[in-house]
Amino acid sequence: MKIHIFGASGSGVTTLGKQLSETVRIPYFDSDDYFWEQTFPAFTLEREPDLRNRMLTNDLQQHTHWILGGSMYVWGCTPDFDLVVFLWVPQDIRIDRLSNREYARYGESIYTDPLRKRLFHEFIEWAKGYDSGYTHASSRTMAAHELWISRLTCPVLEIRGDTTLSSRIGIISNKLHTL
Repeated sequence: MKIHIFGASGSGVTTLGKQLSETVRIPYFDSDDYFWEQTFPAFTLEREPDLRNRMLTNDLQQHTHWILGGSMYVWGCTPDFDLVVFLWVPQDIRIDRLSNREYARYGESIYTDPLRKRLFHEFIEWAKGYDSGYTHASSRTMAAHELWISRLTCPVLEIRGDTTLSSRIGIISNKLHTL
């Protein structure tokens, strides 16, 4: 089984992917691990696309079954998915989750350190642009995701709303039994 989970930042993709991985006992891969170079501060230097795609392809090819989390629809490498899961959560909930996550990662520095403060505000503004269709540096929007979904030939499961993790696992498990 090759499962791809994606949605807006803060929709719960990583949390769901990791928990589903434990539940069904297949490895989880996160697109952020391929997209971003390991830097300090984190998430500031994009990896070269050809290298990123080769790394991802190589890792996925080593497994018969896997879960891939994260938005990678414009990467130019689309593995053959058996199931795609799209998550949508209302913007206010996503932004609250993202703000809390950034505070947990960086503490008061998101308010006091000039660089960290700027990166935090840019990130939040970028995340807000998902629903409206406007982002500063990316085409990662709801409209772009829905267009990509419309072109997929594999089954797509859309989970919309602020559902619990256990509910999401149950919905996906039920879908897996029908494939």
